[in-house]
Amino acid sequence: VFIHFFFQDKIGVRDSEILPLIRCTCDTSNPKEWYYALMDYGAMLKQRYPNPNQRSAHYRRQSRFEDSDRQIRGMILRTLIMEPHMQEYQIIRKLGKKSQRVRKNIIQLEMEGFIRRKGKCLTIA
Repeated sequence: VFIHFFFQDKIGVRDSEILPLIRCTCDTSNPKEWYYALMDYGAMLKQRYPNPNQRSAHYRRQSRFEDSDRQIRGMILRTLIMEPHMQEYQIIRKLGKKSQRVRKNIIQLEMEGFIRRKGKCLTIA
């Protein structure tokens, strides 16, 4: 929203240029409603105009999802939601992905606090 209105012709807009505008416009007495309105307005702009975020200095195109670690992490979490107590080898078998990649993502999810071990079983934290 801010890039669209305040930086229409500029490329490489930095967050440091946007933050003062956000501070000036934020409704501090009702920040939740202000944020929801901003998101709704941004959704409407997205339908009508090309993505202005691409003009941000910090914009990065997201890597492909298919067969990515993000997809594997989602599969692990979904599996543990459906079957709350599974052993690591069961998850690896169920996902049908290389065991090394699944293990790496399980360890990362544990370190980030999304899942935890209870004995030999993994569960959602």
